[in-house]
Amino acid sequence: MNGLPNLPGLLDRLLEFSMPHLVAAPILVPMLTAALMLLLGEQRRKTKSALSVVSGLVGLLTALALLRWVNAVDTGDGPGSVGVYLPGNWRAPFGIVLVADRLSSMMVALTGVVAFAASIYSTSRWDRAGVHFHPLLQLQLMGLNGAFLTGDLFNLFVFFEVMLAASYGLLLHGSGRLRVRAGLHYVAINLAASSLFLVGAALLYGVTGTLNMADLGIRIAQLDAADRGLVHAAAAILATAFFAKAGAWPLNFWLVPGYSAAVPPVGAVFALLTKLGIYTVLRLWSLLFAPDTGASAAFGQPVLVAAGMATLFVATLSMVGTQQLSNLAGFSVLISAGTLLTAIGLGTPAIWAGALYYLLSSTLAASAFFLLTDMIERWRNAGVAVAPIEAGAAAPFLTEDLRLGDDVNLDDDAEALYGRAIPAGVAFLGLGFVGCTLLLTGLPPLSGFLGKFAMLDGLVRNAAGITIAGGTFMLLLILSGFLSFVALSRSGIRHFWSNSNANLPSLPALEVLPVAGLLGACIALTVMAEPVMQHAIATAEGLKTPTAYRNAVMNARQVPAPSTRDRP
Repeated sequence: MNGLPNLPGLLDRLLEFSMPHLVAAPILVPMLTAALMLLLGEQRRKTKSALSVVSGLVGLLTALALLRWVNAVDTGDGPGSVGVYLPGNWRAPFGIVLVADRLSSMMVALTGVVAFAASIYSTSRWDRAGVHFHPLLQLQLMGLNGAFLTGDLFNLFVFFEVMLAASYGLLLHGSGRLRVRAGLHYVAINLAASSLFLVGAALLYGVTGTLNMADLGIRIAQLDAADRGLVHAAAAILATAFFAKAGAWPLNFWLVPGYSAAVPPVGAVFALLTKLGIYTVLRLWSLLFAPDTGASAAFGQPVLVAAGMATLFVATLSMVGTQQLSNLAGFSVLISAGTLLTAIGLGTPAIWAGALYYLLSSTLAASAFFLLTDMIERWRNAGVAVAPIEAGAAAPFLTEDLRLGDDVNLDDDAEALYGRAIPAGVAFLGLGFVGCTLLLTGLPPLSGFLGKFAMLDGLVRNAAGITIAGGTFMLLLILSGFLSFVALSRSGIRHFWSNSNANLPSLPALEVLPVAGLLGACIALTVMAEPVMQHAIATAEGLKTPTAYRNAVMNARQVPAPSTRDRP
């Protein structure tokens, strides 16, 4: 027995060796899957569907492993653990750097959950509405994960373009005049935003001589006063591009028509795109304009707060003014974006922690709502024809053959008002709609309420609530929840209580499971609120004091060449 190898020790050493390389896995897995799918061709759609689901599962497990590893490894330099990967084996700031900290790994995990649910849902019917659906979906995931993990502005632009190129095809998937018209607006605004991105990055590089995010913060702190104006101009140009992607008003006119026109699984994934804009704003603002950057500290804070409040206010009014379910889902994304931008602008770790928790809940709920609206609208538009009832057969919806007496209350169709069993499909749609309503409006007891409550608690505890900006945000947050509840309740009454369609909804398991999984993830956020909030608090502290991030990136060492290792 003593001669046997120490298997637990071997596994630990294997994990210790492989985990640093895990930072690149969320990019490589969808990229290789997309390449394999393109080689298979369009004739093997079932194989490609299975590959998409398997890739989504692998990506989700990889993201969760990365999240756990980042939380387990402590750099010792302050709050927030950071894993750095040098793909070209060149040290920062000269080489490509992939960085996994608590924020980026959380966003990759969120992407994995939504992508896995969307890939399963699409295999029910939507992947057959056009060509190359699954390769485009994989390429979009590659762009999203790459944008979350990259450590420099130029590669952020590259991954942005990979994601956008795939999203153009996904938005047009299924064809139709409505999708083409929305797609043209979507392409035009994103091409303009990409141009601004390039101009801002070029200007920033011309002043500082670097595009590495960690290095940018260090060099901005050392700039002469004469050069700070150019840096601030570059930041304003970049912010315009990121605001367009985040859905900030007035640059969000394209978002709701585009997201509503997309097929449901694409709309669910598109809910992540605005969060990428939010992530980019938070990442760059916390690094480039940290408290230790001198005169540039907190640059643009009033603009962030104003843009967020305007987005929140306009999106809430727009939500009250629409009754189409897909539009309600789109405006809920904008409400989330406005809430997060305002919370970022207020700039305290306590508010940021609540905002990060709210980001997880609102994204999962919005993605579930996009999928749920497809099932509800398909059921509502299915027709009202009902099969005739044979003589002696039990009436539909009855739990048993009721013998109606004189004291039984009847409805307008002479059917009993009690004793009906709610069909499973209708019950699932109704409960799913109620769950999404509670999550998106921030009503107790689910995670949407906990996220909003955490932000309000951060406002009060940090004395920001007594300022004009903090008080206005508090009022808008409460008012937005109430008006959103009114809009969604009105829509629920229209689709469920006033629905004259007597047909039972046809809900395949491939559609039910993803929606149930996303809502279940929100319930898990509620049950595990304490550890998730502790992660959010640690993330916010690390963002407010980015020393650990900068040190980890700038001190990452190259792997020695094989010829120089352990020479005898």
